[in-house]
Amino acid sequence: MLPGLWRLRLPLPWPGIPHCNAWAIAKGKGFVLVDTGMYDSSSMAQLDRALHQVKLQIEDATLLVITHAHSDHWGQSSPIVEQAGCEMWMHPNHEAQFANLSDPDRALTRRMEVARHSGVPDGALTEYVKRAKDMPSGVAAAIEPDQPLVDGVTIDTDLGPWQVIETPGHTPSHVCLFQPERRLLISGDHLLGRISLYFDYGQSPDPVGEYLSSLQKIEGARARLALSGHGKPFLDVPGHIDGTRRLVLENVERATASVTDEPRTAMTIALDMFREQRGARHPAWLLSQTLCYLRHLEQAGQAQREIDGELQFWRTAES
Repeated sequence: MLPGLWRLRLPLPWPGIPHCNAWAIAKGKGFVLVDTGMYDSSSMAQLDRALHQVKLQIEDATLLVITHAHSDHWGQSSPIVEQAGCEMWMHPNHEAQFANLSDPDRALTRRMEVARHSGVPDGALTEYVKRAKDMPSGVAAAIEPDQPLVDGVTIDTDLGPWQVIETPGHTPSHVCLFQPERRLLISGDHLLGRISLYFDYGQSPDPVGEYLSSLQKIEGARARLALSGHGKPFLDVPGHIDGTRRLVLENVERATASVTDEPRTAMTIALDMFREQRGARHPAWLLSQTLCYLRHLEQAGQAQREIDGELQFWRTAES
């Protein structure tokens, strides 16, 4: 990397996503830390080891900046702030993630309600609940940010000031950081080297539409090098934006083709939309992403919902 900028590669327990990136940026006698990795019994030792490899230590962090409130990006905020004595900055639209953490049983019940209404069989729901109850949150403790990260905020470092760009879509709390003189973009999970999409369902009216608008904002920055939340840094940022946009629009087309005059459950539509990914993707992922695309069509007036008992059906909107 550049002098004064370090990539900290931190392990994750998820199949297919073996690690995430935190970033350290020199500032005076210390550094600004961007993102934290997921919290578990050994994760702080992993962070200490990664910092030691670049001759840094957590006590010298002068500021902690969070790209978004997913556990693998802010899970260790509390112990980092406690050890370093620094502030933590995050986008203010993090309420849903904080609420899920404070009441995990309620969050799980809500997910089960959505799945049941979407046509997921009871047997599959029972199995999911068994697994979900044993899943750790990946967050040490929820702490409120000291300052909101919104458009217009800048973060001073030895590499120059970084501009905050609000980029909702992946999740409502997502931001990217842009250093204009060097044309560097810390892209979090908004833009990845290996094109992959995920949207939080139920936390905003239209995450797909928000994501497309956020891609346009990032495109206007004209970044040259992207430092993403997973994988290696990558060049050809415009090419990655184009490829990501194409995939979103292809999925919108799949959703449009899967919504017909005949009412169908979201689970039926998901199996139709992502038939080639059924074995590679968890059914919960397929369903949540399908619901995001259906909400996008609903916002555009192309699809509508109907309720019949406990089931929710989707069909082509009446003109």
